[in-house]
Amino acid sequence: MNEHYARIIEAIGEDPQRPGLVDTPARAAKAMEYLTRGYKQSVEDVVNDALFPSDCSEMVLVKDIELYSLCEHHLLPFIGKAHVAYIPDGKVVGLSKVARIVDMYARRLQIQEQLTVEIANTLQKVTGAAGVGVIIEAKHMCMMMRGVEKQNSVMKTSAMLGTFRSNQATRNEFLSLIR
Repeated sequence: MNEHYARIIEAIGEDPQRPGLVDTPARAAKAMEYLTRGYKQSVEDVVNDALFPSDCSEMVLVKDIELYSLCEHHLLPFIGKAHVAYIPDGKVVGLSKVARIVDMYARRLQIQEQLTVEIANTLQKVTGAAGVGVIIEAKHMCMMMRGVEKQNSVMKTSAMLGTFRSNQATRNEFLSLIR
């Protein structure tokens, strides 16, 4: 990646040998590896068998999970938060694992719509939950720094599975809890 970043620096009209830029290709490559580390993770590694038997059948909600991702169309960041809830059906997942699942998928080249669905589907598959709800709110640098340049726009996406889709009361409870 270092060589490619050096070529990009040259292509925009800069000198990659200028003192301030000499180490930039290596730093940029290291940053890109970090920002896309989700490709090197699997659900099995992230969850790490942190599933526990539970009689809980009420909503479990983790809200305001920070997320940082890169738009797959422009390679620019989108930054926001995820609200993730599920209705356990015999087992619960370790609390930090919900945030780790969000992070694993966010640290890939993404569109927010797909990120939302991937998180919901994965939590459903891992826990066997009766229902899963995911809402993501994010600001997109591709819309703020270029193109239409709208600074205060926020994109909200949702994925509702199981009882979150079929039961209006469950969906309403979720929505009221994240307000």
